[in-house]
Amino acid sequence: MAITDWPEGERPREKLLARGAAALSDAELLAIFLRVGVPGKSAVDLARDLLAHFGGLNRLFAASQAEFAAFPGMGPAKYAQSQAVLEMARRALAEAMRAGDALNSPAAVRDWLRLRLAGLGHEVFVAVFLDARNRVIEVEELFRGTLTQTSVYPREVVKRALARNAAGVILAHNHPSGVAEASQADRWLTDQLKAALGLIDVRVLDHFIVADGGGLSFAERGWL
Repeated sequence: MAITDWPEGERPREKLLARGAAALSDAELLAIFLRVGVPGKSAVDLARDLLAHFGGLNRLFAASQAEFAAFPGMGPAKYAQSQAVLEMARRALAEAMRAGDALNSPAAVRDWLRLRLAGLGHEVFVAVFLDARNRVIEVEELFRGTLTQTSVYPREVVKRALARNAAGVILAHNHPSGVAEASQADRWLTDQLKAALGLIDVRVLDHFIVADGGGLSFAERGWL
């Protein structure tokens, strides 16, 4: 059945306008983005198939152009649109993150980091450098690794903090495994970085671990 034949209150676009975007499922939101389905499938059906195939929104938007376009009904134009939507979301969150005290708006920092790091197939280590008022100076990807390991050198993090004249830093890395739990190596590394940065009076305010299944904050766990 075509979406136009559905009761008006159940159509994704009308539902969004009446109740807000948060009331829609992932498939309904994706259906609005897709606009149309394919023969035999509505946009919502196609959206559900896409989410099932890729394993969720994170992995869908992290897919390469070849992976995305290989799915029936998709192509370069839809891939370009999806990446434009994702980049606009990143930039909007980056603006919110830079607008004020990063500690007073941790959700903006966490949401940006999740959008930036979740779904990647390799580990990435990022530092958010802050000034004395906890405003964002710069966000830098410092190290990139394999599926299971990345090499992080405290000396390099210290050099970048000095170059940015930072007073504080929020650390973050992703777990491509999809499990947002800290390993002993993660905790040991955080302690090493905290000690090294402490020598130049730069505070480690948090360390986020990002994964498809959620995120973990060292500060919230009381590990800092």
